[in-house]
Amino acid sequence: MNPSVSTKKTKDAAKTSLRVGAKPAKRMPDMEMCTGPGSHTALRLWLRLLTTTQLVQTELRRRLRAEFGTTLPRFDLMAQLARHPDGLRMTELSRRLMVTGGNVTGIADQLEKEGLVGRDASPDDRRSITVRLTPAGRALFERMAAAHERWVVELLGGLASDDKARLHEPLGRLKQHLHERLEDESHRPAADAPSIRQRHTGERP
Repeated sequence: MNPSVSTKKTKDAAKTSLRVGAKPAKRMPDMEMCTGPGSHTALRLWLRLLTTTQLVQTELRRRLRAEFGTTLPRFDLMAQLARHPDGLRMTELSRRLMVTGGNVTGIADQLEKEGLVGRDASPDDRRSITVRLTPAGRALFERMAAAHERWVVELLGGLASDDKARLHEPLGRLKQHLHERLEDESHRPAADAPSIRQRHTGERP
């Protein structure tokens, strides 16, 4: 037998052996289980939701930066304005985005310099500023929104359609519960607010 042929067969056999004996890729550990087997289901669920959200957001940030040279906060602000063609007041934008007014002002300043948003003072109150998308801003956002939707569909592709439908409804109920709960908390007088100890023990204030 030709020695070169023999050597090639030996190398091919070794490669096959490595493929057959190769271990499958390790599954990423569930960090929420690090809380211990006795931890409350609610805690483990919250950590899983948080981790999943962070993974998706990190990838969306990367793709927005790579494809459009923008950031997720800028995209979120433009998304709010896209839903309101007449614009939104800065205070309302801050409330909807759940960030400080200073953060919204900084983002609006950048977008205005790039010709993507315009700002108008209210005729009734010159201190009240309304922000709106310009035609250029709306055209850019429509392209970003289409890409964003494709990315989200792709990233959530690990779940079957039925699974996503089953998750959507209970998460909606949880969101509504939190809105109502936190709204009640925000109206509770400070003197009546329970302490951390009272929250955990169930004692009355």
